[in-house]
Amino acid sequence: MTNQKETFPGGIRALIARYQRRRSRLTPHAGEDLAPLDIDFKALAQIPLPKQPLPRPEGLSRIAKKRHFLLGELAGQSELAMLHGMLVAHLRKHTHPDHAPALFRRLWTEEQEWLLANLDLRWLVSAVITFADVGETEADRRLAQSLKIFFSLMKLYEAERVYSGHAPQKPFGLGKRAKTPLPMGMQDFSLLRGDLESGLLAPLWQDSHDAPAIGPLVRHLLNALNTDDGTIFRRFALMRQAAERAEKKGG
Repeated sequence: MTNQKETFPGGIRALIARYQRRRSRLTPHAGEDLAPLDIDFKALAQIPLPKQPLPRPEGLSRIAKKRHFLLGELAGQSELAMLHGMLVAHLRKHTHPDHAPALFRRLWTEEQEWLLANLDLRWLVSAVITFADVGETEADRRLAQSLKIFFSLMKLYEAERVYSGHAPQKPFGLGKRAKTPLPMGMQDFSLLRGDLESGLLAPLWQDSHDAPAIGPLVRHLLNALNTDDGTIFRRFALMRQAAERAEKKGG
């Protein structure tokens, strides 16, 4: 194996071009414009999505391709869920319809209860990340940016974990701990006495009470995180319990 000096050849700056390519605007064909700002959300919630046509038709615009993809992912949902998905897709790009941010904020202001009840966690995470760019208040944007970093790093870690062969609910054993230091000179994490979890999560919960648009969404996500049995936090909790039993037995 080559001893590569840089994880990203050319430096972090070299990642910008790849980052920018993924953010190019979703271009429509005639008649595929985003719903107007005054669209009736209640009416959309009553319209079931059609079945995804397979194979995908030829000659679709980027907008139509995205809708086709979402028809599969949102099967059984309504046109209101589709509008939310398309807004998220638009707002992740460099440029988007001028009224898209206001429509997204209006949707979450007027239909927050419906969205929390009908969208799965994948879309709720996407929603809070979107607020990092389009939130109306500094408190909303700042908290959403923190959640964006938090969930992105969690996704990276869990994506690597699957290559270990361990199920997400299976904690690592205490007897196979490597003695090598953590990268970048970081101090080791104390399984029994470390408080990194509270240092990460408690401020997010506290800040949610000062974020008018996304506070309930953030607390919903944090409560879901707390009850999910397949996260690093649950595995650490189980490992901590095992370590405490071993310490008591040894003491």
